[in-house]
Amino acid sequence: MSVSGNQRTVRGPIDVTKSSYVSVCSPLDSRRDSVTAIGFSPVATAVNSLGKIDRTFFDKRIAPNLGAERQDVALGPHHGVDFGVLDIEGRALVLATDPLSILPDLGFEQAARFALDLLLADVAVSGIPPTHLSICFTLPPEMDDDSFATIWETIHEECASLGVAVATGHTARYSDCRYPWIGAATVLGVGDHRDVVRPNGARPGDRLLVTTGPAAESVGLLTTLFGEQMDLSASVLDHGRNRLEDVYCVRDALTAAAAGPVTAMHDITEGGLAGAANEMAAGGGVQFVIDREAVPVQPGVAEICAHLEMEPWHATSCGSLLIAVDPSGVEPVMAALRERGTPVAEVGRVESDSGVIVDGEPLGHPDVDPSWDVYASFLE
Repeated sequence: MSVSGNQRTVRGPIDVTKSSYVSVCSPLDSRRDSVTAIGFSPVATAVNSLGKIDRTFFDKRIAPNLGAERQDVALGPHHGVDFGVLDIEGRALVLATDPLSILPDLGFEQAARFALDLLLADVAVSGIPPTHLSICFTLPPEMDDDSFATIWETIHEECASLGVAVATGHTARYSDCRYPWIGAATVLGVGDHRDVVRPNGARPGDRLLVTTGPAAESVGLLTTLFGEQMDLSASVLDHGRNRLEDVYCVRDALTAAAAGPVTAMHDITEGGLAGAANEMAAGGGVQFVIDREAVPVQPGVAEICAHLEMEPWHATSCGSLLIAVDPSGVEPVMAALRERGTPVAEVGRVESDSGVIVDGEPLGHPDVDPSWDVYASFLE
């Protein structure tokens, strides 16, 4: 094991230097809390900004202070990556921690399903199935027993269907807690080190696949919450609301990994497809070349994004995946996903350069996710 600069390198079955990101939540006003809870958060430039901290803050404040150096940390913390890995007597223990947010306006059952999938996804994109859940509820006083029962029973049923056991937890009401942030959770998955899809694994020659497409989550949430305020046809709004069924990616991630070989995978959340592509390419030290026309776009997305003046490639689309695949795995992965009913397309390739190129032009990482401002505008 060694420490070099702001980045810790740990030697083990996986010799890389990346792991789970850190989310920083501030007890700000309820409107802003609600925005961040449903994935609408900007790229932060300081710890007191909303959304995830940026790479500069991580490298300066967090990376140099990671506690004890242990040989069993096979994949340690690094900015912008979803999970860490421990080596437990030759087995891989993949783990990720995230805040737990519930937006009551979605209805407690749908909000719980959405929240759980967000939690499990960070382990699922490693290719290792989630196996255990440790969950903490810090409930607001106004949440009654029946509402909590709906949330908990929904989580139980979905965990049972995925083979995830609740291993431990904490549940209490506290006077200063409020929606949407009602706790946090750590998800674990136990598997073989050889099956872990490394976050920096994209290689020149790989092909790029996208499931579902850009802005589906943003469009689904915005039309569900504020559709009555949009001057759009009923059919377009119906398509938009239906996008909320696109926000679940755990089973898709596991399906893709099993059909592989998959070399890298990223869920398309804050910063949208542009953000995910830049993070994956930078992590692997490679270049992504993408054909814009090949990227799938779901019904209602283009019309609603145009109406809201929201760039779809910059907007969060939880449930969509960007996948780097060895050429031999393209057809098997696409066939397996389509068998599940998931839209998927081959959209580009990986080359031995840097950055992201779309239709011959460079595509940078968005400074902010535009769904933030759109959501805030409806609250004014």
